[in-house]
Amino acid sequence: MYTTGTAFLEALHEAGVSYIFANLGSDHPAIIESLARAKKENKELPTVITCPHEFVALSAAHGYAQATGEPQAVMVHVECGTQNLGGAIHNASRSRVPVLIFAGASPYTQEGELTGSRNEFIHWIQDVPDQRGIVRGYTKYDNEIRTGANVKQLVYRALQIAKSDPTGPVYLMGPREAMEEEVEPMTLNNDLWEPISPSAVAPLQLEQLSNDLVSANNPLIVTSYLGRNKEAVEQLVQLSEKLAIPVIESIPHQMNFPADHSMHLGSQWNTPGQNEQLEEADLVLVIDSDVPWIQMKNKPSDHATVYYLDVDPLKEEMPLWYIPSKQFLKADSCIALKQMNQYIDDNCQLDKDVISKRWKKFSDIHHHQMKEKHRIEQRKTGVITPEYLTACIREVIDEENTIVLNEGITNYGAISNHIGLNTPGSYYASGAGSLGWNGGAALGMKLAKSNKTVVSLTGDGSYLFSVPSTVHWMANRYKIPFLTVIYNNSGWKAPKMSTLGVHPRGIANETEGFWVNFDPTANLAKIAEAAGNARPITVEDSSELKGVLEEGLKTVSEGRSVVINVTIPHVYSKEITDTGTQSANLEAELKK
Repeated sequence: MYTTGTAFLEALHEAGVSYIFANLGSDHPAIIESLARAKKENKELPTVITCPHEFVALSAAHGYAQATGEPQAVMVHVECGTQNLGGAIHNASRSRVPVLIFAGASPYTQEGELTGSRNEFIHWIQDVPDQRGIVRGYTKYDNEIRTGANVKQLVYRALQIAKSDPTGPVYLMGPREAMEEEVEPMTLNNDLWEPISPSAVAPLQLEQLSNDLVSANNPLIVTSYLGRNKEAVEQLVQLSEKLAIPVIESIPHQMNFPADHSMHLGSQWNTPGQNEQLEEADLVLVIDSDVPWIQMKNKPSDHATVYYLDVDPLKEEMPLWYIPSKQFLKADSCIALKQMNQYIDDNCQLDKDVISKRWKKFSDIHHHQMKEKHRIEQRKTGVITPEYLTACIREVIDEENTIVLNEGITNYGAISNHIGLNTPGSYYASGAGSLGWNGGAALGMKLAKSNKTVVSLTGDGSYLFSVPSTVHWMANRYKIPFLTVIYNNSGWKAPKMSTLGVHPRGIANETEGFWVNFDPTANLAKIAEAAGNARPITVEDSSELKGVLEEGLKTVSEGRSVVINVTIPHVYSKEITDTGTQSANLEAELKK
């Protein structure tokens, strides 16, 4: 039989989907039967990756899409599996990651009227009024497959929407009867379902922005995810060098600008102090950033001119969001940067003396920042600081052949400032707020870039959120090994710091009552060993660290995952607060 399920799988394959990250259930007999028939007949369809937890399935598709730009499929079980996607659907939405999610639905007949009619008690229990509504706030598009007659059109349309800027997840559901329907085979021309073309800046706005950049005395660029297009990084470097414009990365979740470049002024996260360069800028160009600064703590001068350029410059899905700007430009950053570079070359007379002085000023600041970072990274006796740990990782990896993931949370700033990467496509973070992305994303990135070594840097809290038992079972089964380094402070530091940010002299601080510690500590690396034969290593002595990291990378290269559990200062220790403040206040340190 050629069913709706068969046509659905064919449509995914024809549209370029390579993998289905699947957690199958009683709603998927048509899919399972079609897959079995295809295997028997050597028919090419997307490869099914069995995922014992839905959160990991979607996180893996997230990582794959980040590394390639290509959406994959996630298959889950009715409304229960949909809800088990949990924070991963938030991550995919906020990170603007294209992915197609398919869920079955309880049968809508119960007396055998149609093939697939209800024959298990669970079909009544899992029948809910609005299954699609569970994820509607996080998807660009949702629909129900009601017949196989147009299932390919629905799949093509869903993927077209997912891949069109701003990209994001889409959701389809199909009841058993609809998926079991026998239909006539259909062929569509996939070329007619391409995503919308990336947009450019209108001529008048381009002229105004370019001229303002050229005439500014202290221009500054802030970005977070421009590096999702590797070519955009090259264009940004050209613009920066042409006008001596420094670049700050705000909560970077891509490699946006080379860390060793003279115009790179570091990254900022929940920076508690005012960034001096941001305050002095007379023009700030924000390119691809959701949160370029935090107004309560760190923002441009009220006299600065702000331009906002983004695929989603109004953040329409964020109810409270505003940064008053001279212009909001909805455009693809790579195209816009090409336009700016060409316009300036063709139309602007540059003051080389001003540009030279500006280059000298910011290259000196960059040089001093690098010296300060190096000072902070130095090994201390008896403690492994996040900065020293990150520096050791930087020194042992081969950047050209490595992908680094950052879900360090309260160590996010330490990692992004000290990992020091310069290669587009070498660094990723989730770009969102639901913890646990790191494990599944590492699997997806390794599937997408099998020739790369994937190194996942995570806190102990975000490691536990990642469902490590599922992650490492999958890594072992599908031979996709990677290295995990846990920045283990034995607790959730983030809620503690958030509380202190609002109540710095409160009772919680006085009594050390934050309810965030993980004592007694668990042997986190052993979880990965038990579930997926990963090699567990625990490090407490800083003198052993670099050798252990090198050993871990060697083991991964031989085909076995490794989890290195590194003890850093406890969430309740004074040392951890000091080192966190030290990392976050690099600008203040330099000012002194």
